[in-house]
Amino acid sequence: MFRRPLDFLNSLPGQGDLVEIRLGPQRAWMVCHPELVHRMLRDTRTFDKGGPQYERLRALMGDGVVTCPHAEHRRQRRLLQPTFRPAGVAAQTDVMAEEAASLCRDWRSGQRVDVSAATLGLTTRLISRLLLSDSLGPAAADEVRHCLAAIVRGLFVRTVVPVDALFRLPTPANRRYRRAVERVRELIDTAIDERRRGTPRDDLLGLLLNAAADADGGPSVTDREVHDQLVSLLLTGSESPSMCLASTFSLLGRHPEVERRLHAEVDTVLAGRLPDVDDLPRLVYTRAVLTESLRHSPPGWLFTRVTTRDTEFAGRRLPRGTTVLYSPYLLHHDPASFPEPDRFLPERWLEGEAAARPRGALIPFAAGNRKCIGDLFSMAEMTVALATIAGRWRLRHPAGRVASPRPGATLGPRSLTMICASRADAPGGSAPHGLALAPGTVTAASGAESTRRDGDNGVHHA
Repeated sequence: MFRRPLDFLNSLPGQGDLVEIRLGPQRAWMVCHPELVHRMLRDTRTFDKGGPQYERLRALMGDGVVTCPHAEHRRQRRLLQPTFRPAGVAAQTDVMAEEAASLCRDWRSGQRVDVSAATLGLTTRLISRLLLSDSLGPAAADEVRHCLAAIVRGLFVRTVVPVDALFRLPTPANRRYRRAVERVRELIDTAIDERRRGTPRDDLLGLLLNAAADADGGPSVTDREVHDQLVSLLLTGSESPSMCLASTFSLLGRHPEVERRLHAEVDTVLAGRLPDVDDLPRLVYTRAVLTESLRHSPPGWLFTRVTTRDTEFAGRRLPRGTTVLYSPYLLHHDPASFPEPDRFLPERWLEGEAAARPRGALIPFAAGNRKCIGDLFSMAEMTVALATIAGRWRLRHPAGRVASPRPGATLGPRSLTMICASRADAPGGSAPHGLALAPGTVTAASGAESTRRDGDNGVHHA
């Protein structure tokens, strides 16, 4: 599990639908069949968020909607849901396109771009604007990005080796992790304090502050909850979509036939302009590329639950307090659900093909009432970002072997460097309209400064 996690996961279905494994000194059960996973995810009273993973996440994020126990979830989700409804997501589409265009505006042909840092910078800015408007400025958003890189390196090993004493040692990795966690909390608290003293805004922070002020006899929203919701949504809303985008560009660089079809659709639908909300339903193949990337390399690749009572499950008796795991990566790479699972085939998700897939085999955003609250926002921002960048640039891997990403807290390339080429300069390339392509300085998100992000992930650092 620790040294070769993906190979280990892929070996488990051969052992059965529910397999007992060890996590450090503890025993746990891995659910290997999609129907069983859905049964577990629908029964949130019995299989609550818990186990080593969520113990670590709660220490980081508190009890926000991402990590809170079942008893608190319904109230919290109802409180936050207005921000993530389709109308609210649609209103952010222009912002998504502007930020994506700004990201690649200063790239130049032949330049090496740190794609991992660039996509993380983009998603951090987008989720911070949704949550906090402009309360988290560019410098603070960039600092969150650097902190997040340190945090995700440390989370995975804290899950698979749940021995607290190891992480209290004053090692460089432990100190980096603690400093990063403390700094993110400080930045969020500063943004909250400034908003309280400033002008009200129509964003998620404004919604939370209004709820805290107007309890109307219902459960009050405390200052701690305001903080916890912002930290949890900022971190999860930055990391997962950035990993998916980075994985997508890496996969496109290895599959030129898919890239050509993507470019043809983007050129036809957008004709060089930035995408808007009306374009999203027309970018059918673009969405299929992202869906296949989520299947092939799901950022959220391993999750834990804990039983709240004795239960019978898949013919086994699981005592109260049992840790149960499921893995989207395992389900997405089961050849019974997805023939040739290691191949990158966006055509799986086109009309007619998708209907043939087993129900519930694809779960990049989980399922049941704990399904990711930001799934619509994430798909919209990734679609807009991919269409915007692919309409203007080709990204190529440097010569040599392309390393497979090793999982950390999330799965995806953490130091992906690619070479960009303007499509306007290529034979038959489409000339984008309304976007400056003149050579310029490398942006902070994609330039030399961002190369300070280590190439290793949570497994190596810890």
